[in-house]
Amino acid sequence: MTLDGAWTRRWVEAVAAEVSRRKAELTALDRAIGDADHGENLDRGFQAVLGKLDALDDGATPAAVLRLVATTLISTVGGAAGPLYGTAFLKASMAAGDRDELDAPALVEVLTAARDGIVARGKAESGDKTMVDAWTPAVEAASAAGDDVRAALAAAAAAAAEGAVATEPLVAHKGRASYLGERAVGHRDPGAESTALILAAAAETT
Repeated sequence: MTLDGAWTRRWVEAVAAEVSRRKAELTALDRAIGDADHGENLDRGFQAVLGKLDALDDGATPAAVLRLVATTLISTVGGAAGPLYGTAFLKASMAAGDRDELDAPALVEVLTAARDGIVARGKAESGDKTMVDAWTPAVEAASAAGDDVRAALAAAAAAAAEGAVATEPLVAHKGRASYLGERAVGHRDPGAESTALILAAAAETT
């Protein structure tokens, strides 16, 4: 199996639905250690994406869909999530290039580019209690999964979920949570959790 533009569109639609369903949960996580707006901001952004998807041609490439997500999130989502996820999707679209379909190696390139974009934009590393703590294990798991794209997506999703849980005992070193010091311990990073949500939707769409 390969991932074409139609799959990419279905993935984005699934993300929008899941963000809408879980926005209160994401906002509650952010209320504990951030600005209490992560779920609402992401929901607004992905609902805006849904409103623009129909403007794409039926034969739109994965890159075209990813680029639409990027530009829409950057223009509609406030806080840190807009620039970070916007950069992730933009870099992912650049890695996808002009391919009509993504096989497993191309998927790894796309995920790696998304992660690297977040790292460059947010200046965070693994262990800083950010979404990077979900993205990096996801990239590593997909890279190790071989040439089966379904297996790569499933591995990435599982690793991202584990990475999100693993942020709970960490002290934050980046973002609003970093001002809390030890008080952030015991709380899951909302960006890592939304990363796990996004990658779970990708795996479930295959």
